[in-house]
Amino acid sequence: MKNEYNSIEKLHEIISGEKGLLAYFYSDRCAPCVSLRPKVETLVSEYFQDMKMVFVNSEAHPDISAHYGIFANPCILVFFEGHEFRRYSKYISISQLGSDIQRVYSLLFDN
Repeated sequence: MKNEYNSIEKLHEIISGEKGLLAYFYSDRCAPCVSLRPKVETLVSEYFQDMKMVFVNSEAHPDISAHYGIFANPCILVFFEGHEFRRYSKYISISQLGSDIQRVYSLLFDN
């Protein structure tokens, strides 16, 4: 899968190297993960084109999930300039996610 990460080191490297990044932790056996994913992908591609979006299969890589303190799916971590900005888990509102990202995103990318 595109932008799929399977090591803590590689994920940390990409997080620290991007101005804005959204990490989507999921499991293929999680119905909310499957239904939410296209909505998050659309949000990022339409409104936050300069942000990188990466995926981590929590079931296949529990070490990565544990490293980031993720014990439920779906979980979204938003990073700006290498620092965790927000964390969303389980019941995620797309409009709230977009609204939260927009404020910092506009400061970093709309110059």
